[in-house]
Amino acid sequence: MSKFLKALERAEQDQGLRRASASAGPANRPSLVTDIVAARALPVPPAIPPQVTDGLEEHLVSLIDPTSFEAEQYRMLRHFIEQFRKSTDLSVIAVSSPGDGDGKSTTAINLAGSLAQAPDARVLLVDADLRQSALAQKLGLDAAVRPGLVEAILDANLTLDAVTHEYSQVNLSVVSAGRPPSTPYEVLKSPRFGALLGEARTRYDYIVLDTPPLVSVPDCRVIGRWVDGFLVAVSAHKTPRKLLEEALNVMEPTKVLGLVFNSDDHHLSRTSSYAQTRRR
Repeated sequence: MSKFLKALERAEQDQGLRRASASAGPANRPSLVTDIVAARALPVPPAIPPQVTDGLEEHLVSLIDPTSFEAEQYRMLRHFIEQFRKSTDLSVIAVSSPGDGDGKSTTAINLAGSLAQAPDARVLLVDADLRQSALAQKLGLDAAVRPGLVEAILDANLTLDAVTHEYSQVNLSVVSAGRPPSTPYEVLKSPRFGALLGEARTRYDYIVLDTPPLVSVPDCRVIGRWVDGFLVAVSAHKTPRKLLEEALNVMEPTKVLGLVFNSDDHHLSRTSSYAQTRRR
C-alpha cells in the first residue's frame, strides 16, 4: 500500500511546483509523467446533444465536454481500465474514497462517460451509495419517475431493465440508488444485489459503481465481494494521509486498482486531477 501513499506525495509535490510556475508566468500544458496525470479545463464547446447535457453538473466533462483536455485525463483513466480488462477480465469497478467530499461520484460518472465513448462498449453506471446518493441529482434524473437499486434488491420481481435509465446517445445506462433504506448495510448484503450485478455482467462490458466512503461506514466491505476492483478518489490538501492509509487497509490488496487524485488549483484551472494505477 505504501506505493500509493508515495504516489500521493509525488502528486502533491508536482502540484506545488506547478503552482510556483504559474505564479511566475504562464503554465505549460500538463503532460503524462510515469503514472501521474494532471488535468486542466479548456473552453471547448459541448459535443453531446443538448437534450443529454441539460441538467448535468458542470464537472461531468466526459459527457458535457468530451473533447476538452480535462476529459482527456478521464480517457487516460479509461485506458488503464481497458488494459486491466484485457489481462484480468475486469468488469465491475467500484469508485470510493476514504471520506466524504473527495470527488468519488464525479469520478465515477466521468469514468463511465469516458468508457461509453468507445463505440462497441456497453456501460452501466450504478449508484450504490445508499446513504448519500448523488448520481440522480448530478445527472439531472427524476428519481421519482423510475425505481432504483434499492427497489430492485428488495423486490425480486423488478427486473434490471425496470430500474435502468438509458442514454442511447452516449451508449450509457444508469441505475439510481432509489429510495433511502433504513438499513443500507443489510440491503447491500443481500444476495439479490450480487444476482443483479451477475446479470449486469452478462449484458454490459463495464459496470461502474459509485460506492459509500470506505472508512466511516462498513458498506464497501460487503460490496467488495461483488466487484473486481476499487478505484480510490482522494482530494489534494484535504484527504488526511492517515485516513487514506486506513481506507487502503480495509480493502483486499488485490482489489485496489489505484488512486484518483482530485484537486482544485485556482492558479491553473477549476479542477485538476491525478491518477495513479497499479499495474498487474
